Amino acid sequence: MTVTLFLPCAGGVEPLLAEEATRIAGRPAEPGRGGVWVEGDERTAMALNLDSRLAQRVLWPVIDGRYRDEHDLYDLARRVRWGDWIAPEQTLRVDTSAVRSPLRSLNFAALRIKDAVCDTLREATGSRPSVDTHRPDLPLALFVGPEEATLYVDLSGEALFKRGWRDAKGEAPLKETLAAAMLAAAGWQGREEDGPLLDPCCGAGTIAIEAAQLACGIAPGGQRRFAFERLLPFRAHAAAWRELKAAARAREHAPCTAVFAGDVSFRMTDFAARNAERAGVTRAIDFKTADALQRPPPAPSGTLMLNPPYGERIGAKGQGSGQRFEGGGTPAEFFAALAAHWKRHYAGWQAWVLSPEMKLPSLMRLKESRRVPMWNGPIECRLFRFDMVAGSNKESA
Repeated sequence: MTVTLFLPCAGGVEPLLAEEATRIAGRPAEPGRGGVWVEGDERTAMALNLDSRLAQRVLWPVIDGRYRDEHDLYDLARRVRWGDWIAPEQTLRVDTSAVRSPLRSLNFAALRIKDAVCDTLREATGSRPSVDTHRPDLPLALFVGPEEATLYVDLSGEALFKRGWRDAKGEAPLKETLAAAMLAAAGWQGREEDGPLLDPCCGAGTIAIEAAQLACGIAPGGQRRFAFERLLPFRAHAAAWRELKAAARAREHAPCTAVFAGDVSFRMTDFAARNAERAGVTRAIDFKTADALQRPPPAPSGTLMLNPPYGERIGAKGQGSGQRFEGGGTPAEFFAALAAHWKRHYAGWQAWVLSPEMKLPSLMRLKESRRVPMWNGPIECRLFRFDMVAGSNKESA
């Protein structure tokens, strides 16, 4: 059965996700606000869950229509044959989001959708499913606009940034989908021609691990389970799912290029190394505990990719500039010292820095060659590109 799947993503990532979804689905994907639409069947949906690094979820539409109130939503959901999706002994959950909706309570809207599913199954079988807010068999996503409503089955279950390998977390860990978006925006896909990559402020190692999996051809969803595996329409496609996973494992290979990472904190470097072990990329990443303001380049040229500490998160005990940034330091001092270090030692490298500070180039006294809007959760950020060239830091005598 072919439908128009919806793949939500972080703001700013839509064009990148459209390219990725087109490659995975084998047909053109259309970017929109907050996500991408692409036509596909059950096999396409499974492949997108397995191979997409940028999508937050894969949503399968089941019904849409006009509405005025919660009673209309109930009637809309009652038109779906829910017995084709789950059995009465299984569980469900309904999540609701709205844009300019006249509804006063989204919780009540979700309740009415739940009632419709339960009533339909009770009438057909004599019993009804229960609600599970943590790991439901049937996760539903309701989108309501000013006049139109669409109800989707969430085939992913847990959000796709949960790759299945993360355990130890640092403070404010970067989501895997955003790290992958940074790499996609930079055009770094782990190929030999992309050259080495370094994250000198790696925290829990998210950027480095995403990069290493790209360099090794490891599917992002290969270590986790998905909601569609428990849904009745996809049980008939179990053989196809096994084939997709086997093909993904067959594509894995030795890393095509080197990935380097580290942090000033021994604790965070250890966290990152343990995460890399769970992700299956320990041998693909060279970890080193080092101050970002002193670390020499591991190669003559390459790509710097980082989500540096800022504001209260600054904990780099920088000694390279003779200053200490833990406690009394300021973001301006940290970024100025970081840029000075790059100018002196990283000529020939390309640096990509994600930050909510729109004046970052002036703080670093560098001219950006590109800035890409991205959202880190609710925080509006920019991914800045700086091209480090020889002689860019000529000091006066």
